[in-house]
Amino acid sequence: MSIKQFEPKFMKIGVLTAALQELTPREKRDPDPDLAIEEWVVYAKELGADYIQVSAALHPTESDIPAEALLDPVANTLDLRQPFNKDRAKRVQACLDANKIGISEVGYFDNMLHEDPAIRLKKHNFMLRTMDTAALLGVEAVCGFVGRNQSLSMDQNLIDFEESFIPLLKEAKARGLVYRIEQCPMPGWTTGDNFHNNIAYTPGMWIALHRICEKHGVGDQLRIHYDPSHAILMGQDTRSLFQYLKDAGYNFLIGGFHVKGQVIDAKGVSGWGYGGQTVERGDWIKGEPSSNPADQLNAWLKQTVLCEHELPGTAKHDPLAYLQNRTVDWLDHQLAARELLALDPEKTFLIVEHEYPKARIQDKEKLKPILQGSIAFTRKIDEAAACMFALQNEVLASQGIPVQGIGRESYRS
Repeated sequence: MSIKQFEPKFMKIGVLTAALQELTPREKRDPDPDLAIEEWVVYAKELGADYIQVSAALHPTESDIPAEALLDPVANTLDLRQPFNKDRAKRVQACLDANKIGISEVGYFDNMLHEDPAIRLKKHNFMLRTMDTAALLGVEAVCGFVGRNQSLSMDQNLIDFEESFIPLLKEAKARGLVYRIEQCPMPGWTTGDNFHNNIAYTPGMWIALHRICEKHGVGDQLRIHYDPSHAILMGQDTRSLFQYLKDAGYNFLIGGFHVKGQVIDAKGVSGWGYGGQTVERGDWIKGEPSSNPADQLNAWLKQTVLCEHELPGTAKHDPLAYLQNRTVDWLDHQLAARELLALDPEKTFLIVEHEYPKARIQDKEKLKPILQGSIAFTRKIDEAAACMFALQNEVLASQGIPVQGIGRESYRS
């Protein structure tokens, strides 16, 4: 009998820089576009993170969506009004090295299938700049959405994906990159009635999209940056979702994680169900979409009427809520990832994404202990899961000793 030694394997812990939109005041960062990254690198070290996921976005002067219409503004920590070049990369890399911080991905979260051809082209060109930046910094992946063409049905969007998104994946392949897709359905992204505004929202769609990618030789470029908060929003639980992927032979698709929770509001679900509020939100005035961008925020009641985002560690431990798929069971999330997914934990990123509204403080010093606590919680919960997995699935298994109890099971509520 070969005795397996106790060797837990931990994931890489980081934070998305959109957690603090304006860490560097705009009057300082606009004339010095790489200062925002440098100051975030220093801040990440203070927070106890090992990596940052760099948030890129169209500059406020270039965006097609007014800032006041954004519920979750995306920070342009990475300023790409001018292309990122070798000199900029050298400066950023020096800061990373000095602070012993790495970059997990460069993230640009926008609609790559926008129905307006001119707007789509603008977004695609910006994504290419994002890819160029990742390649110059030696980063392995970009992270973002697929989006949805609002003028087409979901089936028609699969055709649009093949015609329009596959070229982006070919550009990623040419640069040696992976495109990791966050699966948020983006229900309040527009004032329209669609709940699913990012077609890569669930495992069935990931598989359909990946099959298209395989036909065009870019299957290795498409991976999922899984966020359990979105699974909770759609009534799913992580363990069953991972099991579904494994059963289908696609448990290799998840390549990274956003660590963000969701706490379901039972009263909101009672009133509107999981489709969210559909009428009388305030985003339509007299039967027409409001021309006031601030009113368009109310479209997010399709999501926020039934739930609220959780910053990991800030929600109460609630076993009953876990069993009802009403909040994220972080320990089982990390165990299930190791038990059911085809990934190497030591090469996998856990990126804390802060969108808990009541704690989304835009003050560096006030936010610091909140993010420090969440990042520390994320690290410790992963360490606990890694230890449990190594002890149960490796040490005990190597000696033929059964694991006690049953634990959470897939496909059960």
